[in-house]
Amino acid sequence: MAKRNGGIIGPSNVPTGQYGGTASGVWRLRDAFNYLKAGLWPGFATYPVGNSLRFNSGSSDYLNRTPASAGNRQIFTVSLWTKINGNTSRQVLFWTPQSSSTFALMDSGELRFGAGDGSDWYYVTTQLFRDPSAWYHIVFAVDTTQATASNRVKLYVNGSQITSFSTTTNPTQNYSSAWNNNAIHYIGAGYDPSVTYYYGGYMSEFYNIDGQQLTPSSFGQTDPSVPSSGIWQPKAYTGSFGTNGFYLKFANSAALGTDSSGNGNTFTVNNLTSVDQMTDTPTLNYCTLTPLMKSTSDVVLTQGNLNMVSNFAGGWQNAGSTFAVKTGKWYWEAKATVVSATDKTSISVVEFDTTQVDFIGNTNSFINAGLSGHGAGVGGYTYAQGDIIMCAMDVTNNKVYWGKNGTYFGTLDPAAGTGTVTQTLNNNNFCMPVVGGYGGSTWEMNFGIPQFTVSSGNSDANGYGNFEYAVPSGFYALNTKNLAEFG
Repeated sequence: MAKRNGGIIGPSNVPTGQYGGTASGVWRLRDAFNYLKAGLWPGFATYPVGNSLRFNSGSSDYLNRTPASAGNRQIFTVSLWTKINGNTSRQVLFWTPQSSSTFALMDSGELRFGAGDGSDWYYVTTQLFRDPSAWYHIVFAVDTTQATASNRVKLYVNGSQITSFSTTTNPTQNYSSAWNNNAIHYIGAGYDPSVTYYYGGYMSEFYNIDGQQLTPSSFGQTDPSVPSSGIWQPKAYTGSFGTNGFYLKFANSAALGTDSSGNGNTFTVNNLTSVDQMTDTPTLNYCTLTPLMKSTSDVVLTQGNLNMVSNFAGGWQNAGSTFAVKTGKWYWEAKATVVSATDKTSISVVEFDTTQVDFIGNTNSFINAGLSGHGAGVGGYTYAQGDIIMCAMDVTNNKVYWGKNGTYFGTLDPAAGTGTVTQTLNNNNFCMPVVGGYGGSTWEMNFGIPQFTVSSGNSDANGYGNFEYAVPSGFYALNTKNLAEFG
C-alpha cells in the first residue's frame, strides 16, 4: 500500500462527485477529508422501528403462547423496548405461571425479575423507571450454568447493566426455569391464580433468544451519528433464535402476535385489535398526555396516555403532555367525546413560567390560552360533543390558532406574523398542550396517532402523523424526529 493512500477504506472503490479520481479499495486521507467536509461520506445505517403494540390494562390486553416442546430453560435472553404509562401498580412484562414460574414486572417504578414467585431467585432494582415520555430498552440475560453466581442473571436498561438491587437472590447453579418450558407463556399479563396484573403501555422489538445469554449490544447501540450523545437506540438482531426463540415486531395489524424470527412461534392475541398497532416507537417517539402533569387522581389516563377522563365534579382538573416546546410550529387534534351541561371540558396551550415546576393549581405559573366550559371558548367560539378541535401552535411567533371540524376560528395564515390570530401567547416560554374538565368529561388526543376514527389520513410535510384535517404548511406533528429538526 502506498504511503500516500493512508489506508482509509472509502465509500466505494471508484469515488464520484466533485473531487473525482480513482482508488483501488483505499482512499487518500486528502480525499477522505474532502468528502467528509462536503457531506458526501456515507453515514451509519439507521434501523427505523416501524411499530409498537399498545397494551391497555383496563381492557385486559395480553398475548399468550404454549410451546410444543421445551427449549433451553437454563440459558436465554429476553430483550424488549417499552414506553410505560406511569401507573405505579404492579404490571407484568412477561410471565410463565408454573410452580417454578419465571416473571418480569414493573411495580411502583421498580423492575423485578424472578422465579418461583420470588422464592427461588429474585431481583428488585433500587433504580426506579417512571418516565412515561421515554422508551426503555430492557434486557434479561440468564445462564444458570455459570460457576459464578452473580453471572447467572444479568439485567440491563438502555445498554447499561443494573448492579444495584434492594433484593438479590441468585439462582442455584444449573437451575431450570419455567421460561422456554412447554407450558403457557404470557406477555403483558401474569397468572396468580388467574390472568391478572395487566400491562399498561407500549412494547416494541420483543425478542426471546433460546440458548444464549447475550448483552444489549446484540439488540441496540449508541446513536452512531452522535456517539457523544449516549443515546441508546435499536439495531437489527442478526443471530440465531433457538427452539422457542421468537421476534415480535407487531407489523401485521391483522395478526399482532406474529413471530418474525422464522420459527413460527406466534402468540395468541387477547383483547388487542388493529387500533393497538402503533407507530410510536423507540426511533419515532410521539407526544402523549402524562400522569406526571395531571392535577389529581381523579384524572384517569388510558389507551397509552392518549385518552383522558375527568371524574371530579368539584372543580376543573387537567392533564398536560410529555412534550413542552419553546420554538417551532406544531399541530395536534383532540376530540371531545363527552361534553354536557355537567361534564364540562377545556383545551389549552399552557405557557410556563420556567421557574415553576408544577403548573397545576398554581395560577401564577402559566397563561392558559384555549377553549373551555360547556363547549364555549374565548371570543364566542364554541364546540360540542363529538367535535374535533384543531390546534396550530406557533410558539416561535407566540400565536395559537384554534379550529373545529376543518375550519379555523378567524383566519389561519402560516406565514409568520400574518392572519387573524385566535389567541396570543406571552413571551416564548415553554408551551405544552393541556386538556381538562370535570364531571365525566372525556378527551381523545391525536398528536399524530389518532384515538378516534380518521377518514382523511393527513400527515405533515415530513410524512409524519395521521390527522383528520390537513396540517397547515410549516406546522409539524409533535414527535422526536420533528423536534430534532424544528424544536
